[in-house]
Amino acid sequence: MNYRNFIVGGVIALAMLVFASAYVVDESEQVVITRFGKIIGEAKTTPGLKLKVPFIDQATFFPKILLQWDGDPGQIPTKEKTYIWVDAFARWKIVDPIKFLQTVTDVFNANGRLNDIIDPAVRNAITSHRLIEAVRTSNRPLSFLDLGWQEEESEENRKRKQAKINIGRRKLIEGILKQAQPKVDKFGIELVDVQIKRIDYVDTVRNSVYNRMIAERKQIAEKIRSEGKGEAQKIRGQKERELKRITSEAYKAAEEIKGAADAEATKLYADAFSVDPDFYSFVKTLEVYGNALDQNSSLVMSTDSDFFQYLKRYTESITP
Repeated sequence: MNYRNFIVGGVIALAMLVFASAYVVDESEQVVITRFGKIIGEAKTTPGLKLKVPFIDQATFFPKILLQWDGDPGQIPTKEKTYIWVDAFARWKIVDPIKFLQTVTDVFNANGRLNDIIDPAVRNAITSHRLIEAVRTSNRPLSFLDLGWQEEESEENRKRKQAKINIGRRKLIEGILKQAQPKVDKFGIELVDVQIKRIDYVDTVRNSVYNRMIAERKQIAEKIRSEGKGEAQKIRGQKERELKRITSEAYKAAEEIKGAADAEATKLYADAFSVDPDFYSFVKTLEVYGNALDQNSSLVMSTDSDFFQYLKRYTESITP
């Protein structure tokens, strides 16, 4: 019975010993073995089952994959003394886990050290160059037509078009990497990439930019309105001239027709008068009688007047 217990106890102790001495390295991990705080051997970077001295050796795991550093957005002045918000991020990895363990110990502390290194590098790059260098990469001509806008050829837009970059954003990022990488080498870290994910004006500058844009758009709108009013006045003037021309031509044609009609009527009257002048004189005289004399008219004239010649003849013809 005691012999059996001894065997069982030995098996359990052996299992615990194997469990304490074996560890597995994943494809995305690397391990550093320490014994009483002292690093033992080289870092284990290949995946698989590994062994260590049980209960004495300590296995410290570090990621082998790319890690993320995300900086805090901050206000940075450009070379033109324009304050902008800059938000940067980086990708890094542990290339020397032994040096990493000896200097920064873990990923949390490493991010703190990267804050102290990358942030100043980004600030130096922004403050040493113009805003356009951090925004643009090439000297491709600027045009609002690419965005579907009608660009007004103002002085501001001409200055914007004439702005040339000498470095550009890509080389600016390369400069940040070159400045920061030597400082992180001593931590066993490699900076894979640094990028600026957001550049924006601070609130005060943004408001002034918006106000300037609004003023420019209002100026353009007012110019378009004035041009429209001028074109409208031009169209109205042309309409008035055309209307007067049509009216004058119509009046001329009407007067010509009236003149021709009057001439024709006069000719007819003259022809009729020439056929029987006495009858014509008689008819016209009767018309005058009808227009000049009525029941309310009183006229005192001599009977020898030519005006009453037909009445005198009539009265003489009916007097016995």
